[in-house]
Amino acid sequence: MTVTLIVWIVVALVAIGVYLSWTAGRLDRLHSRIDAARAALDAQLLRRASVTQELATSGVLDPAASIVLYEAAHAARQAEEDHREVAESELSAALRAVFGEPAQVEAVKEVPGGEEAATELAAAVRRVPMARRFHNDAVRAARALRRHRTVRLFRLAGHAAFPLAVEMDDAPPVALADRPGT
Repeated sequence: MTVTLIVWIVVALVAIGVYLSWTAGRLDRLHSRIDAARAALDAQLLRRASVTQELATSGVLDPAASIVLYEAAHAARQAEEDHREVAESELSAALRAVFGEPAQVEAVKEVPGGEEAATELAAAVRRVPMARRFHNDAVRAARALRRHRTVRLFRLAGHAAFPLAVEMDDAPPVALADRPGT
């Protein structure tokens, strides 16, 4: 009888160990997914700011719009991590202010090189919300797993920082969001 009890205890301990190992691996994969999604989001934000700066300095836009876009894009590129969400939100607002009307996009398209610039900017502003959504979905999944009692009790997250969602205004200008071709 004692041998049977010992076997059942060993089986239970192995099952618990396998479950804890699987959960820790899942949490590690979620954290890796967050890191990859954050890198993709950073790349898309950088691309949007770069394309905006390029367009602002190309002479395609009127001087006032060029200054507004260039300063917002420059601030977004130079912002420290603590202020980056605010700077990126301000860039989104500047893009909506300049390209709020389809007539402005049409004016850009009529200038030599404007069609390519408008297409590239439209692609950049559409990809930012998608990248942010992927990042925040990964954060939400990791947070849900980290809230489980087992994960907290056995400290399966290790010393990894609690994942934070990126909250910013990334709504694209309507005139650019509806552009086909990317």
